[in-house]
Amino acid sequence: MKRRKRIKILFNRQNAFAMALLLLCLSICYWQLNSEVKLLTPEGFKQGVKNLGVLGPLVYISILTLSVVVSPIPSAPLAVVAGAMWGSILAGIYSVIGGFLGSLIAYFLGRTLGRSAIKALTGKIIYFSKQRGETYLSWLIFITRLLPIFSFDLISYAAGIAGLSLPKYAIATFLGMIPSTFLLTYMGGVFELGMPLGIAISIVFPIILIGLPWLIRRYNWLGMKDVFRVE
Repeated sequence: MKRRKRIKILFNRQNAFAMALLLLCLSICYWQLNSEVKLLTPEGFKQGVKNLGVLGPLVYISILTLSVVVSPIPSAPLAVVAGAMWGSILAGIYSVIGGFLGSLIAYFLGRTLGRSAIKALTGKIIYFSKQRGETYLSWLIFITRLLPIFSFDLISYAAGIAGLSLPKYAIATFLGMIPSTFLLTYMGGVFELGMPLGIAISIVFPIILIGLPWLIRRYNWLGMKDVFRVE
């Protein structure tokens, strides 16, 4: 009787949908890695999307969505290339949409499938403590979106596993990712135009975005190591 109940819980409609969604993402990623047109690489993306016309932005949004769920896909270089192709504003809007949709899918997978399934997917055990309350976690997520302190996908999965409120998670993610996303697309735009001041800014800001997160992790500012842990 207990075994039947466990099987029923495991194969309910929500879990089945989550598994189907995950398998779809993995299948697309596998197909792309073995396809002649490498849309998941900056060079292949630039050549492939140019031939798609008006469908290019939709393909780009889909790739960024997939990149959050399947982390080996390099989303940051693709955002820079997108900035060179469509300009910083349009590329920034497309990038925010794609990244945000991917974060919601990863959150849903974490909340539905749980820690064991995410470990099988990522090879890592993720812990997100709610002892300090959801408001604190929301601010923490906002900061991790603003600065690349931790992997985008791991934070998304961890928030879902911990059962963080969806509205709080979504707002923190959306607002936090806007500045860094537009910075990446701006870098692509200024490199394409060859603006000296813009290029200088694009060199300085990545140094800050790499150095500051390292200091935060190194000295445990904001008590992040007490709340978020990856093994």
